[in-house]
Amino acid sequence: KAKGPQGRRITLKVAKNSMRVLFNGRRRLELSKMGIAVFPKCLLELADVEEIDLSRNMLKKIPNIIEKFQNLIWLDLHSNQIDELPPQIGTLRNLTYLNLCNNKLTTKGLPEELTLLRNLRTLNLGLNCLESIPTTLGSLKELIELGLFDNSLTIIPKSVKKLPKIERMNVKRNPLPEFAKEEEPIDTIKRIESLFLVEKKDLCTSCLQTCQGERDELHKLEDMTPGPSEKPDFTSLTTPNSTAIDNQEEWRIK
Repeated sequence: KAKGPQGRRITLKVAKNSMRVLFNGRRRLELSKMGIAVFPKCLLELADVEEIDLSRNMLKKIPNIIEKFQNLIWLDLHSNQIDELPPQIGTLRNLTYLNLCNNKLTTKGLPEELTLLRNLRTLNLGLNCLESIPTTLGSLKELIELGLFDNSLTIIPKSVKKLPKIERMNVKRNPLPEFAKEEEPIDTIKRIESLFLVEKKDLCTSCLQTCQGERDELHKLEDMTPGPSEKPDFTSLTTPNSTAIDNQEEWRIK
């Protein structure tokens, strides 16, 4: 069971000890962070499980025998070294959750059969090496969440944008022209977050010097403030300060 060049060897006993029954009755194989480099064939003895967590390992390939796990509803493979998926992934018709985030998947590594997962609701392909995504992903009509962040995508197909049930699509940190942000203008006016009112006699020398310096800075900012003619006219609005002045005795008592 020691780690070696091929990673940790998972026996059937270890796999069975990693089985958990969830509150919804599903059985999950929790094999995350176990140094697995090769998909354990002994898992075929547990092929009727509904969920498998193989995240945070060293897997490079998902074998064809994945098709034996026909009851799979939830499959987490994030944070491995997977560069392609087998076509047999498309046989897992009950799958609703598939996490492939933080791998080495390329566009060529996504088989067309991925679009056969018609019950898929969550698909995470973020943090991979994708330069494009197949337009056929638009056939995943049940998809609610789609993660495409941190790739090299320059376009999102219309068929994917118009998925009927999509609620969350994360495309951050991709070179997408449509999401390019304009440079925000530099704000030369410093915002005051806190204001403390004390008498001058209550300040020590160093604090007094600090306050005087900040007061000088405020005077400079006043010189930079546009004149009355440049200010917008909001005659229908009452400023908070004017209201406070009129009622200051009342709220101070409260």
